[in-house]
Amino acid sequence: MSAQMLYVASAALVAVALLLVAVSLILRELQRHRERVVVGRAIARGIVLPDAALPELREPGDALAAQQALRADSELPAHWLQSRLGRALVADEDRRLIDQCGWPSTRAQLIFLSLRAGLAVLLPVLVLLAREFGHWRGSLMVPMAVAFVLGFLLPKWLLAFKAAGRREQVAHELPLFVDLLRLLQGVGLGLDQCLQIMANDFSHVLHVLGHELELANHQYARGRTREHSLHRLATTFNNDNLAGLVDLLVQIDRHGGAVQEPLRQYSERLREHRRAELKTRIGKTTVKMTAVMVTTLLPALIIVTAGPGFLAVIRSLGALAR
Repeated sequence: MSAQMLYVASAALVAVALLLVAVSLILRELQRHRERVVVGRAIARGIVLPDAALPELREPGDALAAQQALRADSELPAHWLQSRLGRALVADEDRRLIDQCGWPSTRAQLIFLSLRAGLAVLLPVLVLLAREFGHWRGSLMVPMAVAFVLGFLLPKWLLAFKAAGRREQVAHELPLFVDLLRLLQGVGLGLDQCLQIMANDFSHVLHVLGHELELANHQYARGRTREHSLHRLATTFNNDNLAGLVDLLVQIDRHGGAVQEPLRQYSERLREHRRAELKTRIGKTTVKMTAVMVTTLLPALIIVTAGPGFLAVIRSLGALAR
C-alpha cells in the first residue's frame, strides 16, 4: 500500500470518527430536547418572567426581547460546556478572556467552542485537500500538525488580543470614571443614581466601564447586593486600581459618609500612577529608538560629515598615483 493510499485511508477513518461523534451528539441532544418538551409542556405556556426579574429597560418593547433572549439562552446546549471535551476546549482561562471581551453568556462560550473545534478539524482537512489536488507535494505530517495547532489556538489569540485592548481601555477610562462620580456626588446625588446616570448617559465616553456598570445595575435591580453586583467589575479586568475603587464604592454603600475627599485623593493617586506609567513608556521608547537611529540616522550622518574628508583623501591618493 502506497503512502498516498495510507493518507486517504487515515483521512477517511478520521471523517468516519467525526461523523459518529456528531451523530451521537445529535442523538443525545434530541433525547434531551424530548425530555424538556415532555417535562415542560404543561408549564411552558404559563411561565412569564416578572417585571422585577428583568433589567430596567428603556423601551416597552425591550421586555419581550429580554424574555425571549433569556429563554433562548436557557434552550442552548449548555451541558456541552460541562462535559470533559467542553472543559478541555473552553478552559477557565478562555472563559475569563470571554468575560473580559464583554460577552459573559453561554452563547459566546458555545460559539468559541464551535469555532475552536471546527477550525482544528477544518484546517488539516484543507491541507489534505491541497495535497490531493496537487498544490502540495511534500510530507503531510508537519503541515497537518501546524494546521491543527493553528486552528486550535487562533480563536484564543483573537480573544486575548480583544481582551488586552479592553483592559487597556479600562485603564484609560478609570480616571474619567472617578471624576464623573465625584462630580455627580458633589451635586447631591446618591450612589445608585450616580451609577445609573453614568451607565445610561455617559456610555458614549465610558465604552467599557459603562457597559459593565449597566450589567451591574441590572443585577442590583434583580435583588443582588451592591457588593455582589460589582464583583464582576472588580475581578474581571485584573486592575488593582479598579478593584480598590469598587471596594470604596461598597464601603460607601454599606456605611455611607462623605465621599468627596476620598474620591479626590483616589483621583490624584490614579493620575500619579498614570504619569509614572507614561514616563516608563517614554523611557522604553527611547531605548527602542536607539536601534532605529543607529541603523538609519548614523549612516546618513557619517556620509554628511565624513563624506567630504573621504573624497579629499581619495583625490589626494589619485593625484599621487599620477
